[in-house]
Amino acid sequence: MKTSWRTAALVATAASVLALTTACGQDSATPPAAAAQNVGASASAAGIGTGIAGNGYGADGAQSSASPTPAAPAGKLTVATNPQLGNVLTDGSGLTLYRFDKDTAEPPKSSCDGDCATTWPPVPADDANAGAGIDKAKLGEVTRADGTKQLTIGGWPAYRYAKDLNSGDVNGQGVGGKWFALAPNGKKASLASLPGLSVRKDPKLGDIVVDKNGRTVYRFLKDKAWPKSVSNCTGACLEKWPAVGPVSADDTQGVKKKGLMPFTRPDGVKQMSVNCWPIYTFTGDKAPGDTNGQGVGGTWYAVSPEGKPIGAPAQ
Repeated sequence: MKTSWRTAALVATAASVLALTTACGQDSATPPAAAAQNVGASASAAGIGTGIAGNGYGADGAQSSASPTPAAPAGKLTVATNPQLGNVLTDGSGLTLYRFDKDTAEPPKSSCDGDCATTWPPVPADDANAGAGIDKAKLGEVTRADGTKQLTIGGWPAYRYAKDLNSGDVNGQGVGGKWFALAPNGKKASLASLPGLSVRKDPKLGDIVVDKNGRTVYRFLKDKAWPKSVSNCTGACLEKWPAVGPVSADDTQGVKKKGLMPFTRPDGVKQMSVNCWPIYTFTGDKAPGDTNGQGVGGTWYAVSPEGKPIGAPAQ
């Protein structure tokens, strides 16, 4: 990891705040981070990763004297959405990354060695880089007892789980009551940890914007963004496609900052926009990760981190 990432992230944040004061010609004041969106969802993480072995870290009980196989490179880190856990950090192969409660983040320190490190291979820091929705400033490294460099997220050492064989597996969640999937900011993954707006990688649509409940965000092609944001979804339309309420720019991850602001609808209600385009959720999406609104009526499309309608015909 290079310390220049933190400096670059601070400079980019300052530039983003300055851009928000002029984009769209709309409200320059940003609402508090606690401003709520109008779509609710709840899910329980119960039942995930319930297999707990007697040795306390998820192995089958057999002790191995062999040296751990060198861990695969981390590659480009990505964000996956799990229905029970919200945004989960994954490596370049789509495997879930975990943190260990016996470790520390301040200062970073790993307490998983020997057989523990065989079951929970440490993620190498050498080639790790941040993908969409991941703050480069959160990436770091810690030197392990054997001299190797391990990736850290928000200070927490990152691991894979030997029983996760496929992309999207979260078999390590809750193992021993001490192992938990990592959120992109280094915290334990949960629906409560999602920011107001963030980016997840959909297997069909690619990088798309989601709300604080992990619900897909959409654009309406009949709306306008210039010279000011205008929503043409009213009445029955708005009941089916609820407007996303104001979100603080500081409460977002991976979404383009320019034009990321609320505007006032004709009814006086404030609605959020991405790149000045009004955004909505869809009542036909019943769970985080659903994209049932994609392409509806040829006018509704999921939103890219830049505010573009994904898959919409050229206009």
